[in-house]
Amino acid sequence: MRPLYEKYFRVEVRGLQHVPSEGAALVVANHSGTIPLDSLMTQIALRDHHPAHRHLRMLGADLIFRTPLLGELARKTGTTLACTAAAEQLLARGDLVGVWPEGYKGIGKPYADRYRLQRFGRGGFVATALRSEAPIVPCAIVGAEEIYPIIADIKPLARLLGVPYFPATPLFPWLGPLGAIPLPSKWTIEFCEPIGTAGLGPASARDRKTVFALTGMVRETIQHTLDRLVSARRSVFY
Repeated sequence: MRPLYEKYFRVEVRGLQHVPSEGAALVVANHSGTIPLDSLMTQIALRDHHPAHRHLRMLGADLIFRTPLLGELARKTGTTLACTAAAEQLLARGDLVGVWPEGYKGIGKPYADRYRLQRFGRGGFVATALRSEAPIVPCAIVGAEEIYPIIADIKPLARLLGVPYFPATPLFPWLGPLGAIPLPSKWTIEFCEPIGTAGLGPASARDRKTVFALTGMVRETIQHTLDRLVSARRSVFY
């Protein structure tokens, strides 16, 4: 993945000082791109460029682990099934954990909805952070939306293959394998100021108002950062 990171997407990473050099933290990012390359680019950014070279333990959907080859590769990178028990175990060990709460709604959304965050669910990631008293680090990723612009979702094919969506882009499936080559967009990954949870206590994870308020705060931080980064860039490709 490093050649993609360094030469193809030319990823610029910002705000690494907001990611703790040691101890548990939960990185929460927007999700996009049809294929979840954004999670891998985030992992490389932290591994290669953070002063402590932190290893991001990503939480992935069960479909990843049921897919031949992809599931084995995911396990080798340290990806773990996205569930509360796994997340809490990793945080209890002091790991840096990554979650993309938009899930398939994010990576499979149409190009017309680019950089508009989808629902974050019921805030399960916030409750996990509260129980573990781990800080939440919002993360905004710009550039992934353009690698495979989805113009349509071919639902009959998706149902036939048992996948959440089957994307049609300007190049795929019309050009066959060539259409699966991502466009060389310029990426920016920005880690925002962490949101502390230690002062609230583990019991606050049972307070729905606290969970929803923190979920909204994380989502709003990511959306505002996305808006700023998108408006500041000169072009999709440089």
